[in-house]
Amino acid sequence: MNEQKPPSSPDRVKTGEKPPFFPLRFFLPRYMVPDSRKLGDDFGTKQIYLTFLLLAWPALAEQVLTGVINFVDTLMVSSVSETAVPAIGLTIQPRMIFQVVLVACATAVTAVVARRKGQGDREGANRVLGAMLPIVVGLAAAFFVISWFFATPILEFIGAEADTIEDATSYYRITMFGLIFLGVSLTLNGAQRGSGNTRIAMITTVTANLVNCLFNALLIHGLWIFPRLEVAGAAIATVAGQFTAMVISIVSVRRKNGYLFLKLSLLIKIERKVVGPVFFVMSGALFEQLFLRIGFFTFAKLVAGLGTMDFAAHQISMTILNLSFTVGDGLAIASSALVGQNLGMKRPDRALVFGKVAQRIGLGFAAVLCALFSIFRRGIIDWFTNDPEVLQKGANIMLLIAVILLFQIQQVLFGGTLRGAGDTRFMAVVSLLTIGTLRPGLTFVLMYFTPLGLYGAWIAVLTDQIIRACFACIRFYRGKWAKIEL
Repeated sequence: MNEQKPPSSPDRVKTGEKPPFFPLRFFLPRYMVPDSRKLGDDFGTKQIYLTFLLLAWPALAEQVLTGVINFVDTLMVSSVSETAVPAIGLTIQPRMIFQVVLVACATAVTAVVARRKGQGDREGANRVLGAMLPIVVGLAAAFFVISWFFATPILEFIGAEADTIEDATSYYRITMFGLIFLGVSLTLNGAQRGSGNTRIAMITTVTANLVNCLFNALLIHGLWIFPRLEVAGAAIATVAGQFTAMVISIVSVRRKNGYLFLKLSLLIKIERKVVGPVFFVMSGALFEQLFLRIGFFTFAKLVAGLGTMDFAAHQISMTILNLSFTVGDGLAIASSALVGQNLGMKRPDRALVFGKVAQRIGLGFAAVLCALFSIFRRGIIDWFTNDPEVLQKGANIMLLIAVILLFQIQQVLFGGTLRGAGDTRFMAVVSLLTIGTLRPGLTFVLMYFTPLGLYGAWIAVLTDQIIRACFACIRFYRGKWAKIEL
């Protein structure tokens, strides 16, 4: 059968027409896919960018505002004592190791719901959501029970010392209870993003974080009629925010006129044909997240061995790096949803374009953040601490962060496109090789066998980000992800 050529269009390059200068051509959708691979006539610059930005801005706002609120959250906790930030920092990796299963579920739900949306299968999208929700709740409840009874040994293993163990244990146990609420909201928001409704996820997450900040102010220092609970108060505030997110998320899927409408009868129907594609994507996402968290866990444990002050500078720097991470995450959410939907519509050409558009926009954000972090590095660290040693080390690390985020945002965006297509197993292998193996190994060598100390750990982070960005970029441009069926 002869291949049908797509119709002509004003967006196509006319024969003999001189292409625009490369920097401009780099950002024009009509040049992102060869004419021979285009299956339609809809590659206008305004249309493509507008479609992407309408979906991306709520996700981007959600991620950035969440990062800013978490930034403020850390500032509020740091006012308690010099050991409060490292105590909470010690709980991050063990909490995230349990959360990886829930994150993997949400990632898979996003990919499959997006594909069903593109196929025009609304009932199928709702069946996916109904089948996965009880599974997630059961897993979250089991993780809370395990964490409650083994909190102290887990935190001692990661490096908690006498000056941090009590606060760390209290914070860890309380926040792990909120894992049940978090699991529900992650799953529901993942489905909403897959359907293209990123505004609901934004409203849910931002409201929850504002509630978190409010109760931080009331409970950490005991304002108004509330008791002074310090680190425990910060933990209770976190759970209050997670509960708020769960309630808003549930309300969002109980509207009959919404694309996602969760019927109670769907919660008891766990069909193999429905959850099969979810588990396929989830398996790769789960291993990816496990390798990520084990690598982060080992990395944090190695850095914690340097002492409380070095770990405090490290934790403050990680908070800032995570803030820059939110830009890539927000754009990746939109890229993942649009890639999945277009693959469901049998439009791999448009899926490729949306992946490239996300990458182009990400480059612009990365350049701006790089400049800001380089120029205002000392002032930013000064918000967190008055300790001159922590301040100096943090300011020096900020220069490394400015370079790191140039590669970090790109690897997050390429990874988001691959996950949206269901290509999670490749990302799992990359995570094993880089974060699970390279980063902790290089950290150990540079910190303990060279004079670099804490700076060696951050050079390892930079190396890891560069290699991950290269792997994800090569995979993206080879295009095998566009052929995955869900």
